[in-house]
Amino acid sequence: MNIKTFSIGGIHPEENKLTHEAETQVAPLPHQAVFPLSQHIGAPARPIVQKGDKVKVGTLIAEASSFISAPIHSSVSGTVAAIDNAIDATGYRKPAIIINVEGDEWEETIDRSNKLERLVDHPELTPEEIVKRVKEAGIVGMGGACFPTHVKLSPPPPTKAECVIINAVECEPYITADYRLMMEHADEILVGLELLMKAAKVTCGYIGIETNKPKAIALLTQKCVEVFGSSNYQVEVVPLKQRYPQGGEKQLVDAVIGRQVPAPPAIPVNVGAIVQNIGTAYAVYEAVMKHKPLFERYTTVTGKQLQKPGNFLVRMGTTMQQLIDLCGGMPEGDNKLLAGGPMMGKALTSTEVPICKGTNSVTILTDDDARRKEPQPCIRCAKCVSVCPMGLEPYLLAKLSAFKQWERAENEAIINCIECGSCQFTCPAHRPLLDNIRQGKQTVNGIIRSRATKK
Repeated sequence: MNIKTFSIGGIHPEENKLTHEAETQVAPLPHQAVFPLSQHIGAPARPIVQKGDKVKVGTLIAEASSFISAPIHSSVSGTVAAIDNAIDATGYRKPAIIINVEGDEWEETIDRSNKLERLVDHPELTPEEIVKRVKEAGIVGMGGACFPTHVKLSPPPPTKAECVIINAVECEPYITADYRLMMEHADEILVGLELLMKAAKVTCGYIGIETNKPKAIALLTQKCVEVFGSSNYQVEVVPLKQRYPQGGEKQLVDAVIGRQVPAPPAIPVNVGAIVQNIGTAYAVYEAVMKHKPLFERYTTVTGKQLQKPGNFLVRMGTTMQQLIDLCGGMPEGDNKLLAGGPMMGKALTSTEVPICKGTNSVTILTDDDARRKEPQPCIRCAKCVSVCPMGLEPYLLAKLSAFKQWERAENEAIINCIECGSCQFTCPAHRPLLDNIRQGKQTVNGIIRSRATKK
């Protein structure tokens, strides 16, 4: 087996795949669902419903407000209770649509059957029609970045895709939602990949999976032979070495096809690759073949002290508290709640945060795992430099940010940082490297935008 990986940096955090073999459960409906209008990168969606309106499962409740935006659909049936501010994963109160749940009535246009639809049986699905259905369904990157999928499938000239790479890496140490999705819906995922390849007008596809998922590698390799063996598409399952942050787009492109994506504003399509998460491929299948908008997702709820950690199929708008209750409730003692995994997840101040399109995990860390050690002076060991997957000097970027030397921070390529946390994880002096770099990157990006506006 030829095992690949990216070329520079990376770490290997302790693996805690507590829910690896936990089959997916369907989470109960919430009593009230909350839909933040910013569930994607780009402009917030614009509400098209009002208080008192009746909606069904799959009803469009907010439309995209610009090209880089995505519509939002109701995951429940009931009555719009309010259009108000509600807390989201950022910790701030932001505009949201709140719906009181009444029954479970679906839009009639959604195909709820289990019949597997194949692309060969649908000649009407041109590349343009596929992109149109993906856009209307509100599909975004399901790995957490939440970039609107229709935008990725419509690269501006002269850029042209040569392949589609499916990100099935799931390198965060606790999350298993993508793994369970692969094991339970491999056929639908491969049709979704085929749809993505047709939409991108390419015939070459890859599925990158880390070697800690041997069952998924074997299953999808077998399925690829069955599905694509006699077709015009060439699809390969690529086993990847366990190495964080291999799920980053640039690192995955490097690992799978050996091409380096240049510094921003360059993106993977500039070197011929369109990268989509495994959950996105499944959502594309459901949107295009079943006329089902994106209103539910696979989510892991995990933590060492949880009584019953598990994987769930969750309707958007369900609160994290409801999922935690399904796992036996919040453990006693001091805990840290994360939206996402411990490496790149966001710490939350409330369990009433709703599940959104990018919520792949709810992680509860114990006080021992979460508490930071007292930072010490830098010992000049350069470990942060050796693990940085972007070839940066984290100690320097952190120092420049702390001293507000923005011009030099920009010159030292602070905006190239992918905020993976490898530097801070490996620092023996426990320096808050990522914290400082993240603040500095935000400031420098603001300066760059301000400069561009004045031109």
